[in-house]
Amino acid sequence: MAKSNKPALFTCLSPALLHLYDVKSSIVVIIDVLRATSTISTALANGAKSIVPVDSVAECIRIGRQIDAVTAGERDGKIAEGLQHGNSPFEYPQEFIAKKTLVLTTTNGTRLLHMALEKGAKEIVTGAFANLSAVCAHVSKKNLPVILACAAWKDKANFEDTLFAGAVIDAVGDRFSIHCDASQMAHIMYSLAKQDLFEFMKSKNASHYHRLTGFGLEKDIKHCLTIDTAPVLPIYNDGKLIKGTI
Repeated sequence: MAKSNKPALFTCLSPALLHLYDVKSSIVVIIDVLRATSTISTALANGAKSIVPVDSVAECIRIGRQIDAVTAGERDGKIAEGLQHGNSPFEYPQEFIAKKTLVLTTTNGTRLLHMALEKGAKEIVTGAFANLSAVCAHVSKKNLPVILACAAWKDKANFEDTLFAGAVIDAVGDRFSIHCDASQMAHIMYSLAKQDLFEFMKSKNASHYHRLTGFGLEKDIKHCLTIDTAPVLPIYNDGKLIKGTI
């Protein structure tokens, strides 16, 4: 069989599996649909100057004070003690976040971003249904290997991040060489779910559906499963996520 000239695409279903992939040569797309990467896209689309992702609450508080920024984040779906704001996209309208810097920490997504950074990722961007088209356009244009890295939930694979990986593959998979069962699984799942992502999550008793509805956040789930509400490309550069060129 002739060797493909297309770059490889892999799906990493959990941060616990990231060490199995060639991070150094790849664009790593950090996926934390509910809700970190949805909130990151929303804040940047609404005019945030930048977002500083950190992996601990203490660091979030320290940097927030140092640079006079908005501090935000959650642990187990709730605003972390000592932080000003949570992890809902609805907390960051333009009239609040425009021209401000947001320092953000979350249970899964910001931790995974730092893991990819430590492993020397060639480039890091963040992806969610909110900016699906921007992510697809970027990875297609760059013509580099891609790892769709799911933040999951405390290292356990979840529906929503896997569905987003499947959505990317559905849109641009023909531009990549895919020999990855996790990618095929994600694509099959998305094909089954794409007519109504929210109902799919609900009907399959998705763990994050139950967790967030238990906090009264059904509205957040529906919003985070809506495509292209915040069509920007958050790209990691020099310690912060900024709006990249699509």
